[in-house]
Amino acid sequence: MKTSYWLAAACLVTSTTGFANDFNPVEIKDEELAQLRGRYVMPGRVISFGVVMSSTWRNASGDLIGAATTMQIQAATVKPQFYVSTIKERGNGRTPTLGSGTVLGGASLNTSQAITQVTRAAGDDNTANNSITIDVKEASIAPAPLPAQGEALVAGQTISGNNAAGSVAVSATGGGVQMAITANNNQGSSLHKIAQSGLVQNTRLQGNNNMVNNLTQLSVILNNDGSGTGGQNFNLNQLTALRTQGY
Repeated sequence: MKTSYWLAAACLVTSTTGFANDFNPVEIKDEELAQLRGRYVMPGRVISFGVVMSSTWRNASGDLIGAATTMQIQAATVKPQFYVSTIKERGNGRTPTLGSGTVLGGASLNTSQAITQVTRAAGDDNTANNSITIDVKEASIAPAPLPAQGEALVAGQTISGNNAAGSVAVSATGGGVQMAITANNNQGSSLHKIAQSGLVQNTRLQGNNNMVNNLTQLSVILNNDGSGTGGQNFNLNQLTALRTQGY
C-alpha cells in the first residue's frame, strides 16, 4: 500500500541520516508495522511526561463541585505520584429543581477499554464537554518539575469533597486514577478515569441547566539532542529484527 510505503520510507530515512544518499527505501508490510506499535520512540528520547485531569459539575444554582489531579514524570522521578485538589464554589443559595429524567443502561461503559467518551442526557438545557488533548514537544532539557499541589493519592485511598452541588470522590484504581461526581437533587453523575485499560469520560444528565466538564491533558517532551550514533539507528534495528532474512 502507498500509505505504508511512504510511512516506512520517512521513518527509515530520518533514522539513517549518515547514509541517506545511499539508502533505497523498502516497503514494509502492514503486519510488520503492526509489531512496531508502541515501540517507535528511541531509548531516552522522552525526558518528561505529564498528566492533568479535571472534572467539574455546576448546577442550575451556580454551585460547583469537582477535582483536579496532576502527575509529572522525569528522569529524576523516583516514583510516579498523583496529587489531588478538590474544587468547590458556592452558588446563589437556591436549590435546583429535582431532576426527573431517567438514563437507562450503560453499565458496560465503566469497564470499556481504549478511549470512551459518552454523554447521555434526559434533561434540558445542559452542557457537557468530554475533552482529551495531547501535546508533544521537543526540547534539549526537561522543564523544571511542577510544584506538588494538593494531597498525594496513594493506592487504596479515596480523596473526597462535597457541597450543595454534590460530591466528588477521587481514588487510585487500576494503576491510574478515577474521579466520580454524584450531583445532588437527582441531577446526574459523571465518571472520569484513566488507567492501564484506557481512558473513560462518561456523563449522565438527569436534570436541567447543568454544566459538566471532563478534561484530560497529556504532555510529552522529547529530547531533540541528536548526539550519539546508537540512537540514530535504533528504529532501523527494530525493522531489521522483524525481517531476519534481510531487505
